[in-house]
Amino acid sequence: MPKNETTSTPTAPSHPIVDSFLQYQLISRGLAENTLAAYESDLHSFLLFLQEKRSSLDHATDQSLLLYIMHLRRKGLTSRSLARQLSSLRGLFQYGVEHNLLDSNPAKFLENPKIPKTLPEYLSQDEIASLLGKPNLKDKLGFRDRTMLELLYAAGLRVTELISLRPLDFDPLTGLVRVFGKGSKERAVPVHSAAADFLTAYLRDWRPAFNPVEDFIFLNRSGKGLSRQAVWKAVQRYVAQTGIKRNVSPHTFRHSFATHLLEGGADLRTVQMLLGHADIAATEIYTHVEMERLRKIHKEFHPRSKIKA
Repeated sequence: MPKNETTSTPTAPSHPIVDSFLQYQLISRGLAENTLAAYESDLHSFLLFLQEKRSSLDHATDQSLLLYIMHLRRKGLTSRSLARQLSSLRGLFQYGVEHNLLDSNPAKFLENPKIPKTLPEYLSQDEIASLLGKPNLKDKLGFRDRTMLELLYAAGLRVTELISLRPLDFDPLTGLVRVFGKGSKERAVPVHSAAADFLTAYLRDWRPAFNPVEDFIFLNRSGKGLSRQAVWKAVQRYVAQTGIKRNVSPHTFRHSFATHLLEGGADLRTVQMLLGHADIAATEIYTHVEMERLRKIHKEFHPRSKIKA
């Protein structure tokens, strides 16, 4: 199992039910490595808490969970982090009961704390155009970077999805890119002709100059696949050249993609499919755009909108 190397928490005792649950998440549900590591970190933290209280997972009660929540609150966990911890616990206990490994589910009625909705940071269309114009198209690194930025914005890709792309994932005849998202879920995303043209030219004329060692579309100077950090650094370099003062990351292109689609009239369900969200609730963070558009339509077309009291 992947370990979370960033935590300084003392080593928690292992438990066969936790190990079985994590194995199930990995094999049956195909969870991404980062998600699985988060589950593992959360559950080992709970096991350590139980150990300190001279209890065990098999004897955990709703009172145990209440004390644990109070413990996490005292540590200063945000509502979002606490909600993730509770989600891990609910999953564990549900799994234990369904597989006859535990007699009861004390987490059954746990409620998540209310999480304040924050609007995602996104760029204007002019800012996107300015960023896209920064890479130098006369050298291989510049052309690679321009193609990356085009794809991030044209397909709304996560950075992990971008760096995992392989040449055969792009079909130049249809303009579709095959993307493997969270949990290795596959989706096909169309890209506009400009992005498709850049990708076609990059694969044909520029990628061979990197002397590929690995079968990824985007390569570093050694011919190996790019890291998440390398993409982040490239974005930061062009943001600095553009003079944008806000916090911009590769994920900002994904937010901009969704926002601009909604501004253009796309519906949430379509955007959900393009982003690869399993739940429409994940896409609803963009409803501020939809509501603003509805307000403008209402103001423009309602017969009494221009009548002053």
